[in-house]
Amino acid sequence: MRLTKADPNSSREKHSHAHAHGAVDPELLSTSRGLYAIKWSFVGLMATALFQILIVWISGSVALLADTLHNFGDAATAIPLGLAFLLSRKKPNKRFTYGYGRAEDLAGLLIVFLILLSAVVAAYESISRFFYPQPVEFLGGVIAASIIGFLGNEFVAKFRIKIGKEIGSAALVADGYHARADGFTSLAVLFGAFGVWLGFPLSDPLIGLLITITILRIVWDAGKSVFSRMLDGVEPDIVDEIHQVINKIEEVGNVTEVRVRWLGHRLYAEVNIAVDPLLSVEEGHLIAVEVRHRMMHGLGYLSNVIVHVDPLGSAGESFHRLPEHEHDNLPSHSH
Repeated sequence: MRLTKADPNSSREKHSHAHAHGAVDPELLSTSRGLYAIKWSFVGLMATALFQILIVWISGSVALLADTLHNFGDAATAIPLGLAFLLSRKKPNKRFTYGYGRAEDLAGLLIVFLILLSAVVAAYESISRFFYPQPVEFLGGVIAASIIGFLGNEFVAKFRIKIGKEIGSAALVADGYHARADGFTSLAVLFGAFGVWLGFPLSDPLIGLLITITILRIVWDAGKSVFSRMLDGVEPDIVDEIHQVINKIEEVGNVTEVRVRWLGHRLYAEVNIAVDPLLSVEEGHLIAVEVRHRMMHGLGYLSNVIVHVDPLGSAGESFHRLPEHEHDNLPSHSH
């Protein structure tokens, strides 16, 4: 999108009316897409798990039973994540002035814990089979169920990760990785069944341990993303892009502070700009309006922008701190 410079004296005319960016609120649209992904991935995983439980009943495979339980657990993660998306639709209030977007981050944390729990269960099952081998019957059915389990989980994983990245939801992406981890456990069942068929019963636990290591890598990657969001971490490129957009506005003398944070799958920015100190309050306000307008148009991933205006020569947070002072007999302090 090409940005053009604007005269602040003409900005009043441009922004004297409500400016709509579309017929549908983009935040509502992204939440709806998240719920859509959760709903259909839940259906897919439940169908996969129900088919597998039938084969477990016929074959008596403990490995397939563990994989089926993983799939039921993965489907169950849709419940807290769906509730988090629904909660994020609620408007801010006096207690939660920024809204309920953090509920999505908490759901992501729960999902990372569940992936870790899957790794622990997989490791336990693999090690125990070294000492207590389990006979498996109806190998053909077990192989078919494991293949369907892998394909179902991988389809759900790609679906969740794709939409999660489109709407900026770390929790939905983590849930996609959770589905992928359960797909790997299905592969462990598959290769273990082949090993048993070829006369190598220890192949099942060996492959299980390798899959456990893979799941732990997924825990690490998903955990970094979720914890970064919870600590208000963003990609440094976002800050650079904000500077580039604002620096194209001639009336802005300097950009002294840029703060960006995620609330769920919504990205909020706060910026401090410096302008000519001889401008009137109204003129400074019109420049701030133009800065916000350029940022919202040029950086489509932003949900809201707050612009603070300072005079050149006194810009930045350091000029807003009160000097050291005392109250009665209290120790000296500053704010």
